Amino acid sequence: MPSTPRPLRRLGFLTIGLFDAADPARGHESTLEIIELGERLGFDSAWVRHRHLQYGISSPVAVLAAVSQRTRRIELGTAVTPLGWENPLRLAEDLATVDILSGGRLNPGVSVGPPTHFEQVAGALYPDTADVEDFGYERVRRLLDLVRGKTATDFSGVEGFEVFSDVVQPHSPGLGRRLWYGGGSLGSARWAGEHGMNFLTSSVVKAEGDGAAPDFAAVQLSHIREFRARHPDGEAARVSQGLVVIPTDSATPEQRARYAEYAAGRLPRTASPQGPARLLFAPDLVGTSAELAERLHAHAAFREIDEVAFALPFTFEHADYVQILTDMATKLGPALGWRPAD
Repeated sequence: MPSTPRPLRRLGFLTIGLFDAADPARGHESTLEIIELGERLGFDSAWVRHRHLQYGISSPVAVLAAVSQRTRRIELGTAVTPLGWENPLRLAEDLATVDILSGGRLNPGVSVGPPTHFEQVAGALYPDTADVEDFGYERVRRLLDLVRGKTATDFSGVEGFEVFSDVVQPHSPGLGRRLWYGGGSLGSARWAGEHGMNFLTSSVVKAEGDGAAPDFAAVQLSHIREFRARHPDGEAARVSQGLVVIPTDSATPEQRARYAEYAAGRLPRTASPQGPARLLFAPDLVGTSAELAERLHAHAAFREIDEVAFALPFTFEHADYVQILTDMATKLGPALGWRPAD
């Protein structure tokens, strides 16, 4: 099997946390149980997607606060929180609070851009300021500054019986080094590096420029290299890759058939860039751990990272996630050179 210059050091997974509208508690409990299982299996990190006005996790900070009290070691992340829906000061308070509660295990991932279906939701989200809201990188910079302890107000001191701070409270000193930017373009990779963030790269990138048909792995690799070239830590700067990877070692024949059908249904979108943004999707990887390890070791971008947060498919059942995570930790991870945490 081909060697990789960066043996896999950290194994993580990502879930969307789907639920039935008629019984949302069951879906949320399933997410908590899956992350608890991840810790028992030795995973280094668990990440949740952020979904608004959908049947997925709409409040990952609240969910991760609950998870923090049912786990002791596994790191907890968001991949990603779209900042167009957030007030950076209030989010900074929530993130710092959960980081304190978790003992310094939070890894917030964020992204920029206007909220999805903004024209339809603007009246509810920003009824008075929709026309002037800034949904660009400045919103991330504000969050970074507030989390890292820069002043939020020119007032502090004692007023009556109350004491006021000029920085976000609680302040969690290490949190500023654990902020991630979820990006799929050269510009995003460059900005994240220049601002000392970590970089989340997923199964979607932008096919920028003209020329030959773009290759997903080559495009993703260019983003990783651009990020590290701009980051103060250089080659040591943290990058996590989030492909959809489905090991089948212990799957039943019925599960294998469903997994293959799921991947086949999504394969056509990977043939060429999609939409005006020219989004390029990576194929879902399905197979035995030995087969997956071989394919990943041949992946140009995977060869330059040592952290992953493999994405769990959206619509599978709880039992499927248990099987996939168990195979990841006991078969695929070791095949990639990873060893479970104590």
